[in-house]
Amino acid sequence: MSDSRITDLDGWIAALTKPAALMELGALVACGLLAWLLASLIARAVGTRDSSSITFGRRIVDGVLFPALLLCLAYLARALMVDWVQLAVFKIAMPVLLSLLVIRFGVKILQAAFAEAPLVRLLERSISWVAWLAMVLWVSGLLPVILEELDQITWKVSGTTLSVRNMLEGALTAGAVLLFTLWISSGIEARLLRHATGGELSLRKAVSNATRALLMFVGLLVALSVVGINLSALSVLGGAIGVGVGFGLQKLAANYVSGFVILAERSMRIGDNVRVDGFEGLITQINARYTVIRSLAGRESIVPNEMLITSRVENLSLADTQVWQSSMVSVGYDSDVELVMRLLNQAMLNHERVLRTPEPSVALSNFGADGLEFTVGYWIADPENGSLNLKSLINQDILKSLRENQIDIPYPQRVVHTPAVGR
Repeated sequence: MSDSRITDLDGWIAALTKPAALMELGALVACGLLAWLLASLIARAVGTRDSSSITFGRRIVDGVLFPALLLCLAYLARALMVDWVQLAVFKIAMPVLLSLLVIRFGVKILQAAFAEAPLVRLLERSISWVAWLAMVLWVSGLLPVILEELDQITWKVSGTTLSVRNMLEGALTAGAVLLFTLWISSGIEARLLRHATGGELSLRKAVSNATRALLMFVGLLVALSVVGINLSALSVLGGAIGVGVGFGLQKLAANYVSGFVILAERSMRIGDNVRVDGFEGLITQINARYTVIRSLAGRESIVPNEMLITSRVENLSLADTQVWQSSMVSVGYDSDVELVMRLLNQAMLNHERVLRTPEPSVALSNFGADGLEFTVGYWIADPENGSLNLKSLINQDILKSLRENQIDIPYPQRVVHTPAVGR
């Protein structure tokens, strides 16, 4: 039986109540089960089951693969049944499945590319409304009529005739191109950053950011071409941007260039302990424009990348993560120097965080005005766990040991001269 169009409500009701509709419904259910089985087998073979995965998602039905397989199988079943029954269920199901695929594809890409952006939820809803509206217009038969009417609304722009239909189709095509480029860039970023750490993580992050920017730029050019905008007209805009960068955006451009230089030469890496302009902490982020440094006290400093290039930066963990700490101890001049040095050394060795190689050191550093001054120093390999807490514990052990061995800790001694009274 040939596939004839159903143009009125009575025809739809009659077609949906025929026994052939049950056959179509059964075919759709079979397509759904087969699509779920194929997606499960592919996910098991690949070994990927992550909520951030665009293709699979945390569950089988969460990713793009399941609706894509379901749509392909439904098209195949429709082609096999079109010569045998008058299709009614498939006429409704195909637009619904296509809309579902578009919504799932757009939402998963936006979640992967802009997980923390506040506008992601609005964009997700916009894609859903547009897809479902197009599906309703398609099923009802109003879509061709509306497109023909929109094609009649035209205006001229620089000798080019544009219509509302062309603009809408161009905008949809541009959105599809940009979503496709975001999909590719998200896949590249996930693959590059999967097992990267330290300096390798910084370099791969730079490559990922540059790849995404390049793909977005190419996608934007393709989208503008699809809309019908002459790309040669962008030469004036490019010249204006160049002048703006040369005069008003010097600092911004310098920060971006400095960011790529830092990531490329790997002089500073994520996780390094640095001191910049009197602020010390761990590097937690290296972005294109700025670097985030988090102190051990929990404060975060956002440092422009240009400052890291042009000013003096102390990288306390460039070669290794070991950090040196020291304290000053004063005892009386009549104290046993060898005993004091043994007690001070043992106070440091009592703590596991103090490294044995290099060994802790104790030195008689100065003959002070009030007593002998000793300097105790040691290395630690985990400054991220705090340094002041360990220093306090060692100082407490030193004070306890000196008191138990009756070693005098002198008070400051001063001679006060008073003028004679009555002269």
